[in-house]
Amino acid sequence: MKGLPGFRDFYPEPIPTADSWSMDLRRYIFDTWRGTAERYGFREYDGPPIEELGLYTKKSGDEIVGQLYNFTDKGDRDISLRPEMTPTLARMAASHTRNYKKPIKWFSIPQLFRYERQQKGRLREHFQLNADIIGEKHWAADAELIALLIDTLRDLKLTNNDFVVRLSSRRAWQNFFGNGGGRENDAYDFYQIVDKLDREDPTVSGDKLAKLGFSIEQVNDFIKSGQPTDELAAIISNIEARGLGDFIKVDYRIIRGLAYYTGSVYEAFDKRGKFRAIAGGGRYDHLVKLVSAGKSDLPALGFGMGDVVLAELLKERGLVPALGQALDAFVQIADESLRNASLALVQQLRQAGLATEYPLLKAKQDKQFKRALEFDAKWLITLKNATQACIKNLETREELNIPLVEVASALQA
Repeated sequence: MKGLPGFRDFYPEPIPTADSWSMDLRRYIFDTWRGTAERYGFREYDGPPIEELGLYTKKSGDEIVGQLYNFTDKGDRDISLRPEMTPTLARMAASHTRNYKKPIKWFSIPQLFRYERQQKGRLREHFQLNADIIGEKHWAADAELIALLIDTLRDLKLTNNDFVVRLSSRRAWQNFFGNGGGRENDAYDFYQIVDKLDREDPTVSGDKLAKLGFSIEQVNDFIKSGQPTDELAAIISNIEARGLGDFIKVDYRIIRGLAYYTGSVYEAFDKRGKFRAIAGGGRYDHLVKLVSAGKSDLPALGFGMGDVVLAELLKERGLVPALGQALDAFVQIADESLRNASLALVQQLRQAGLATEYPLLKAKQDKQFKRALEFDAKWLITLKNATQACIKNLETREELNIPLVEVASALQA
C-alpha cells in the first residue's frame, strides 16, 4: 500500500531504494539549520500544524483556498493545515509582543502542506527552516538574515560556485507599478506575473501585463536597468564587510509573489540552474498589524528554506556526508549462561552514553559478528566469564582482555 501522492516516507539508512527519502539526511539538514541559527542568536519556536482558515485568507485572499488542505472540523470551524509559518509567527508575536525585548530573533522547522501540482522540487508537504526578525525596521536586520541564509548553506558545504543570493526591492517595484499608473487592486496580480516571468511563455506574460496597463518591454527594461536602491546598497556593503560579497548580487527579476512583502526581497539559486529556488524571503512590515487587526504594529522580516530542493541539491553535488548511526559497541553473547551479566553490561554502557546493541535472542556467533558489522560497530565485546570481557576493535581487529568493570572507561578512552 502506497502513501498519498506528494507525501514522503523517511527511512533510516540504508534506504531501500535510490529514490527513497533518508531520515538520516533529514536529521543532518535539521541539525545544520539549528546549529547555524543558534550561532546567530536565534531562538527556536513552534506553532500548531492547524490554524483557522481566516489566518491565511486574511493575508492572501480567498484565492489561496484552492492551494490549501482545509476543512470544517467537528466544532464547525473552518480550519487548514498550515501552508506557511509566517502568519502563525505574526499571530504569536502580536499576542505576546510585550513579553519579549525587541528585536525578536526566532527560527522554526515546521512541516508545511499545500494542495498543488507536484513537480520537481515541489511536493504537497515539506519541511522548512523559517528564520525571522520582528521589531526592527533598519536595513541592518535584512543584512543579518541574508548572512544567516548564506552561512546556513555554507555550513552544508555549498560554496559561491554552487549558489547565489539574488537581491531585489519590493519598494522599487511598488514605485515602478505606481508611477506607471497601476491600480492598487491589481498590485497582487502584477507581482504574480513578474514573479513567473522566467517560468512562463513571454507572450502569455505580455498579455497578462497588457490587461493591467503595462507592456512586457517596460518590465524587462526596468529589470535590466534597475540600480540598487540606497537600502540595497547598504545591505550589500554590510554583507561585503562580512566577507560574503561573492554570494550576493542585485537582480530585479526577484519580486516574490506573496502580497505581504514591503522592502528587500531575495532568493537563493543554484548557479547551474538545475533546481528551483533554494530559499527566499524579505521584509513584511505590515503583516503583524494585519493579522492582529491593528492591535500590534511591528516591522518584521524573514526567509524560508525548504528541505526538498536542498536535499536534491546536496545529492547532485555529492555533498551528502556518510549517513547512518554507527554503534559504539555490540555486546556478543557467546554463552547464554552469561546473558544476564551481558545485559547488565549493555545497560552500563548505554548509561555511559555509548550506543550499544546486543542479540535479543540466542544466535550463532558468526551471525552476531555479521550483525555487528552491519551496525558499523566500533567495538565487539564478549564476556569470558562473570568478571572478564574481551573487547575487539572492529577496525584494527586488535583484542584486549580486561576486567568487566573497566569496559565502559576503556571504550570512552
